[in-house]
Amino acid sequence: MFLPPSWTLWPLGYPEQAVAAAREAVRHARRTGHVPLTAYVLFVEAFLGTAFGAEGEGLRTRADDAVAYCVEHRVTAYEHWARFCQGIALARSDDPGNAIEIMRDAMNASEKINAVFLRPLHLAHLASANMSMGQSQVALDLLDQATGIVRASEEQFFAAELHRLKGQAILQIGGDGEAELQRALTIARGQAARLWELRAVVSLAQLRRDQGRHAEAHDVIAPVYGWFTEGFDTPDLKEAKALLEELR
Repeated sequence: MFLPPSWTLWPLGYPEQAVAAAREAVRHARRTGHVPLTAYVLFVEAFLGTAFGAEGEGLRTRADDAVAYCVEHRVTAYEHWARFCQGIALARSDDPGNAIEIMRDAMNASEKINAVFLRPLHLAHLASANMSMGQSQVALDLLDQATGIVRASEEQFFAAELHRLKGQAILQIGGDGEAELQRALTIARGQAARLWELRAVVSLAQLRRDQGRHAEAHDVIAPVYGWFTEGFDTPDLKEAKALLEELR
């Protein structure tokens, strides 16, 4: 499966253009009435909002709409992937326990029909939900599984985020996760993936702050944040801005 334009625009650092592209694709598909295409773009829009981090009301609604359409028209693979989006949305609403169950069920159902596209990203979100419950070792095991898939399949799309999350999980259990955060930053820069780069430098800046190295923390994040020209209402840029203000 090729990556839709919105999924490329988002990590490259153009979240507003990504959202606009996803919405236009949904409008076009609905006008044509083409069932598989409509199911696909509904899933793409839901995944953009949940898995990539677009903010706003209706994250769960978009995932629910995608699932409902897929169920109605019996588009099985996209249904399972959209159900995974429901799990991500639930995790963001502070119910990680139920979210983990939904995500695991969706992954198992996808595997049964050999629909394993984006499995490293799925494992990353499952790991993140476990981390939010303090289950860092479980998260590390999931991330190790995901990085193993990346090595075997060369699916590099979410590689930077896997290493960033691994670094955070290691830090959560009291280890030294800086090498993983630096690896995440290197990968993101090699891909010109500005959003993944921003997430990596935010994690590094938070580490520097916690070490009492505030000036270094500020200098790590400021130039990356300064590159952006849009998306300032997204959680990623809001978090970066708040951290910069704290470090001034």
